[in-house]
Amino acid sequence: MVEETGYRPLSKRTIFFYGLSEMPLQVASVVISAYLLNYYAADLGVGLAAVGTIWLVARIFDGVTDPLIGYLSDITRTRWGRRRVWMVASVPLIMLSVWKLFFPDPPVDAVYFLTWMLVLWLGWTMLLIPYYAWAAELSTNYNERSVIVGARVWLGMAANVASKVVPVAALLLFGFGGTREVLMMIGVMTLILVPLSVGLTVANVPEFPQYRPPTIPFLRGLVAMWRNGPFKRLMFAFFLNFMGTTVATATALFYVRNVVGEEKLGILFLLVFYLAGLIGIPFWVWLSKKIGKHRAWVACLMVYPCFSWLYLLLGPGDFWWMLPVAAVTGFGGGSSAVLANSMKADVIDLDTLKTGQNRAALFFSVWALITKVSLSVGPALALYLLATLGFDPKPGAVSTEQGLWGLKCMFALGPPVFMLLTAWVAWRYPITEARHGKMRAAIVRRNARRADRETAAEAARTSAEWSTPSPARGPRRLDPGPARG
Repeated sequence: MVEETGYRPLSKRTIFFYGLSEMPLQVASVVISAYLLNYYAADLGVGLAAVGTIWLVARIFDGVTDPLIGYLSDITRTRWGRRRVWMVASVPLIMLSVWKLFFPDPPVDAVYFLTWMLVLWLGWTMLLIPYYAWAAELSTNYNERSVIVGARVWLGMAANVASKVVPVAALLLFGFGGTREVLMMIGVMTLILVPLSVGLTVANVPEFPQYRPPTIPFLRGLVAMWRNGPFKRLMFAFFLNFMGTTVATATALFYVRNVVGEEKLGILFLLVFYLAGLIGIPFWVWLSKKIGKHRAWVACLMVYPCFSWLYLLLGPGDFWWMLPVAAVTGFGGGSSAVLANSMKADVIDLDTLKTGQNRAALFFSVWALITKVSLSVGPALALYLLATLGFDPKPGAVSTEQGLWGLKCMFALGPPVFMLLTAWVAWRYPITEARHGKMRAAIVRRNARRADRETAAEAARTSAEWSTPSPARGPRRLDPGPARG
């Protein structure tokens, strides 16, 4: 691939500080999906179906806020840039809602859970969309984008793994553990990481290049987005992929507690899974440079169906046999967060080529919306189905045999089905490294022509200004000549 004229690789320092803001997102997201749902449904007595409904309603709320925040972020113009101001504004909302959700003062009801989930997702949107859109603007290079996203995801997953080590150590060394205790420990870490990591990112990473705010009308821009074939393919693949991962995450703790009978070691299962994913990230980034991003992503997706079915063979007392399966599937899972996110920026380049505008945040808002729809539909569907089958997660409750078998099938077989569908959709993704190079070359040529036209127009305006007659002195002259006495 031929590099663009003037292309300079980003420094490792810039990539590192950019990636830091992924840390609180990764630390909190898994615990919210796995532990928070379980805690409110089982331990606080809100109920399985009610929690599923609240989760779904809160995500529908994102259907309004996501495109709005994306559009506003794209058109924001301040002396500090257009991405960083939104990230800073999100910090108070996230911290307040994390405090209310992770440290509730019982008794609480469904209204309490819904209210603070809405506040959390609003703050989450204000941080996530501008932050992810920023990545597409840091570099125009096909492979460097994978490095940027890989570093960001690696740092986030490293924080995720570290946050799981603390509860595991507390449980194994001091006997301090359980659903509520894990939420307390992760909550404290999140409250520390959010202002620290966001502050370091916005203070150390410049927003460059300085893109013009898009001028294309909002609805017309959505039409142009819909006509972007690779975008639609990638969007559909994202939806299926996240449906699989969210079903697995939402049912994992229920499986650990109710199938293999381990009340407190669910956090160890998550630690092994995400530690393996952390180890796998460099391998998948390396493979993507050899065979292309979408083919490496497909190879990763096939790992889960090959091994996840083994969970069907486990029963009471088999917790430790879960860990090898978690390690293998986790190693494959590390790729989805890296390669698919890197492919997003390439699709935005295609839109820039067609429209002449950079609308990264609007694209990322649509992706965020699709992701959140899957994050809501997946868990809600799983919880509704389990409730229908007679599964009851409350302590001391007796679930039907049909309910327990449904839980095993949901956890072991549900995610692989979605992974296979994702691989089928992603296989024919058309933007390769060679095609991306041609797209970037065309964008550079058009930008150069635009710059030449603007320079010529500015010169014409200057010439016209100097040649316009002055009412008092007549025509201006570029060379006033020697002074006269």
